[in-house]
Amino acid sequence: MANRWTNTFTTADITPEPLWLNRRQLIAGLGAASVAGGLAGSAHAAGEALEPNSFEDITSYNNYYEFGTGKSDPAENAAALDTSNWSIAIDGLVDRPGDYSLADLTDGLTEEERIYRFRCVEAWSMVVPWNGYELADLLAKAGVQAGARYVAFETAVQPEAMPGVRRSVIPFPYVEGLRLDEAMHPLTMMATGIYSKPIPNQNGAPIRLVVPWKYGFKSIKSIVRITLTEEEPPTTWQNLNAREYGFYANVNPEVSHPRWSQASERMIGGGLFASRQETLMFNGYADEVAGLYEGMDLSKLY
Repeated sequence: MANRWTNTFTTADITPEPLWLNRRQLIAGLGAASVAGGLAGSAHAAGEALEPNSFEDITSYNNYYEFGTGKSDPAENAAALDTSNWSIAIDGLVDRPGDYSLADLTDGLTEEERIYRFRCVEAWSMVVPWNGYELADLLAKAGVQAGARYVAFETAVQPEAMPGVRRSVIPFPYVEGLRLDEAMHPLTMMATGIYSKPIPNQNGAPIRLVVPWKYGFKSIKSIVRITLTEEEPPTTWQNLNAREYGFYANVNPEVSHPRWSQASERMIGGGLFASRQETLMFNGYADEVAGLYEGMDLSKLY
C-alpha cells in the first residue's frame, strides 16, 4: 500500500488503528511534502497536522438516506446491503464501455492511503484515513473520449436491504456528477477502505467517491454506474432544491447555506457541545484546486 504524497509511513506504521491516531505528522494531499528524516509539511492548514477521527466516529455518524435519515440509521440498517459480485457499469463517451468488476478496475493499480478532511454541508466535519485509488486511474481503464466534459455517478438501489428506498425518503437512485477536470484531479479518489479495513456498508461499501474540497453529499456512495457525458448531469440535491444545493458544492466559508452559516463547523468526536472551528476555503485544499475555478464568481452558490 502506498501514499504518494507523504511517503512517511507504511502499512506497518499505521495498523492497528491506534498507530494512525498517534502519528500526528501524517498529512494528506498534494500540499504535503516529505523532507529528510521523514518529516512532512502541509499547505492545507499552515502546517497543522490532521489527526484522524476514530473508526467508531467515522462509521457511526453518517448520512446515507437509503438506510434512513438519522445519523445512526446507516450503521444500524446497512448490514443487509449485498456487496458480493459488485460491478460498475461504465458507459457514455468511453472507448471501452461495459460492466467492470472491482478486480477489473483496480488490476495493476496500487492502493493508496490518504488522510482527508471531510466537511458536510450541515456544518459538521471529521478527518478520515481513506484507502483507495485515484478516480482518473479507474476511468483510464474505460478510455475517456475527447468529447467528455462531465462524469455522472449512480448509487445502488436495493429496496430489500434499504429501508429508506422503500419509504421513498428522497428520489432514488441517488445521482451525482463532477466536471471532468474535477474528476481527473489527483485529489479525487475512489475509496475502498478506511483505516486499511474494507469500507463498511454504512460508509459506501464496496466503493465510493471522495472529493475532499467539496461538501460531503458530492462524494456519492456504493457506486454502480459511471457515465461520461458532454452535458452537465443531474444531481440529487440540486434537483430537490437548487436554491440550497448547487452542482459544484465547493466548501466555501464565505457563502452561507440559505438556512445556516458555513463559516464554522462542529468537529465530530468532540461531543455535542464541542467548540466550533473555522471552516477553510475549499476545505483546506485551496492551493491544489482553486485554479479549477478561475473566472467563476465564488460568492455565488454553485
